[in-house]
Amino acid sequence: MKKTAENEKVHPLDAKLSMAHFYVAIIALALGGFAGLLQTLVRSGRMELPAGITYYQLLTVHGVLLALVLTTFFIIGFQLSAVSKTIGPLSTPSRIAGWIGFWTMTLGTVMAAVMVLLNEASVLYTFYAPLQAHPIFYGGLTLVIVGSWISGGALIAAYSKWKKNNRGQASPLLSFMAVVNTLLWIVATIGVAATVLFQILPWSLGWVDSINVLASRTLFWYFGHPLVYFWLLPAYMCWYVVIPKVIGGKIFSDSLARMSFILFLLFSIPVGLHHQLLEPGIDPVWKFLQVILTFLVVVPSLMTAFSLFGSFEQYGRSQGAQGIFGWFKMLPWGDARFTVPFIGMAAFIPAGAGGLVNASNQLNQVVHNTIWVTGHFHLTLATSVILTFFGISYWLVPHLTGRTLTKKLNKLAIIQGVFWAIGMSFMSGAMHIAGLLGAPRRSSYSTYGDSTQALDWIPYQIAQAVGGTILFIGIILYIIIFIQLAFFAPKGNEEFPVGEVTDKAEKTPLVFENWKLWLGITAALILFAYTIPFIDILQNAPPGSKGFKLW
Repeated sequence: MKKTAENEKVHPLDAKLSMAHFYVAIIALALGGFAGLLQTLVRSGRMELPAGITYYQLLTVHGVLLALVLTTFFIIGFQLSAVSKTIGPLSTPSRIAGWIGFWTMTLGTVMAAVMVLLNEASVLYTFYAPLQAHPIFYGGLTLVIVGSWISGGALIAAYSKWKKNNRGQASPLLSFMAVVNTLLWIVATIGVAATVLFQILPWSLGWVDSINVLASRTLFWYFGHPLVYFWLLPAYMCWYVVIPKVIGGKIFSDSLARMSFILFLLFSIPVGLHHQLLEPGIDPVWKFLQVILTFLVVVPSLMTAFSLFGSFEQYGRSQGAQGIFGWFKMLPWGDARFTVPFIGMAAFIPAGAGGLVNASNQLNQVVHNTIWVTGHFHLTLATSVILTFFGISYWLVPHLTGRTLTKKLNKLAIIQGVFWAIGMSFMSGAMHIAGLLGAPRRSSYSTYGDSTQALDWIPYQIAQAVGGTILFIGIILYIIIFIQLAFFAPKGNEEFPVGEVTDKAEKTPLVFENWKLWLGITAALILFAYTIPFIDILQNAPPGSKGFKLW
């Protein structure tokens, strides 16, 4: 049989590049997770911060490090290794570009982190005007985005080279998915780059006195919603391609997987206005149209669920499973590579349902700016996505470092996943309930003058602290496992699981890799969804706002 890239290990030089990204991600997890623990303890009313540290400083550390730094570094490291595995080693220029991107992102992260630690950028989890941070903070985040573009360019260049040498062939599914997610990220970050470079930086530098808050927030949410899918699609890459191999089955349908990723590219970007349903100054007609587009994103998610459970059932039946759910017992529940991501998959069911509530114009009126939204966020990113990332690292880190996932580490990894599920059930569940009772998001502990309504929130805030403590134990367990897999586990050859498509699947149409077509449709949808409302925002701009520093 002819040897292909899919039979080989990731090239050692590419493995070093990926591991460099993972080392930064693990540092971000440790620091951001500790800040999150302190947040829940402060919000419970049982702890006060020492040394002049503020709650909002912690909130910024927690949000920026976990939602932006951890995810971006892990995703780029994973996608680079996936491309190296499935289409062959990166070329020397692509590898150099990958390192330039990595160091650019790392420098930007350090710049932003220093400003937050100096209490010069306590602007919550992102950079939402009119709160104003130090210009170095915005410059640092700009470097993170620019660095990601450079790394993304290296990935796309490797894919393009493969396509040139293999004309008329469908690219390996894992590489195709990595390219879709990279294109989604590049298109989405154009919005945030525009507001930072042309609005926020001049404003924070004092070159202009005020900022058009509505325009800035609209550009931010143009980026903010597809950011969710930038986090989610690597998890889908694992669910579609890796998990079938781990369980011993096959991919249900290559075509369905590619179609779902294309639909995410088309429909996840022109929907940002559903985050601004209660924001004045935007015509309700355009909010309504973007809500419709938001609900279209449900389609590829349902396609994913269908494909996954199709793969699970096909495997179970092949092992002799009987009855409607007999196949469920056949799944490898003792394998952390499967069980930990599966917990994330299961969490995405209530997470998706909560997303439909947030995107609905009527129901959003109830939960907008309450801690319900934070609870939803922790189900999607901090459970479905992060647990899948943990599951990926349990085989990818030893594969890249030439070590093995031992039975003891496998068992500890399952325990870690269970701790995470229990902790998040406490914390996210309490957030959802408290949000329905009106508890605000983003705010520190307060009884609001011993208001009866505010006092009703306190038991749920204590439950959040209990959940946050259990989650932090989960972080400690993960760091122990990561260090073992990176440096101390026995030497060996851990598999990089890449599934094969079932023989019954239809041949994949090449139209899925017609990038001019799909990027053209994406651009058309963006122009349709944003051109008129954005012109209206500029022509009928509200009074500009000066910068506020409330710390």
